[in-house]
Amino acid sequence: MPDISQLSINTATVRARYSLPEILEAVARNGIPAVSPWRDQIAETGLAETSRQIRDLGLKVSGVCRGGMFPASTPEGLAAALEDNRRAVDEAAELNADCLVLVCGGLPEGSRDLAAARVQVRDGIAALNDYARPAGVKLAIEPLHPMYCGDRSVVSTLGQALDLCDEIGGGIGVAADIYHIWWDPELEAQIARAGKDRLHAWHICDFKRETKDLLLDRGMMGDGLADIAMVRGWVEAQGYTGFHEVEIFSKDDWWTRDIDEVLQTCIARHREVC
Repeated sequence: MPDISQLSINTATVRARYSLPEILEAVARNGIPAVSPWRDQIAETGLAETSRQIRDLGLKVSGVCRGGMFPASTPEGLAAALEDNRRAVDEAAELNADCLVLVCGGLPEGSRDLAAARVQVRDGIAALNDYARPAGVKLAIEPLHPMYCGDRSVVSTLGQALDLCDEIGGGIGVAADIYHIWWDPELEAQIARAGKDRLHAWHICDFKRETKDLLLDRGMMGDGLADIAMVRGWVEAQGYTGFHEVEIFSKDDWWTRDIDEVLQTCIARHREVC
């Protein structure tokens, strides 16, 4: 049975009503040992101040969200994407994060060339890894559900993400998010293929049967269709010992609630159903 020592909170879970400093204080107050902040919140608070508060509260950082969004329609756009990703690596290094999560990006505006977008993703990650490795930052490719292929990620399955890892090499791994991969008939085999060395992150929430919004209506663990405990078993069978990171986008439900209620529910559901 999972326990709180394994738990991390992605700040997206409670970000709608609270600033990053308030979230960090609440995570620590509830005895949760780790957090995964989003870069816009880090920028708003300031990297140095964020780093100081995390250290002072004794928190660990399971990941930084996010790098990626590589495809672009112009050379200038590609260069700007890579520069922004280098800044993301610097932030992850300063926060001593377990990894930098990469949401790879969808089709550029006006494009239908899926193959070209995937080449841009591959080349972008390869170039970024040349910068990340000397900094000691692990890159974690997060495949997103196929419904996001157009605008958020042309990498839709764990198998595709691992193909990129094989092609690029250099210690790149994956972030396995139950919301995006629970449906995949090859999931157990692909988790085994990833193995301990390439499983950089494990994200949990739930996929609701009657979702109201494809982006902003994720379920709390236990409120949906995913057999989270079964998939966690596959992940941990490979030797994964990292954090179980709760990441819930929930505009009309969990984002409307008091932060301590949300965090206490995360703790209870993590223990009971994950």
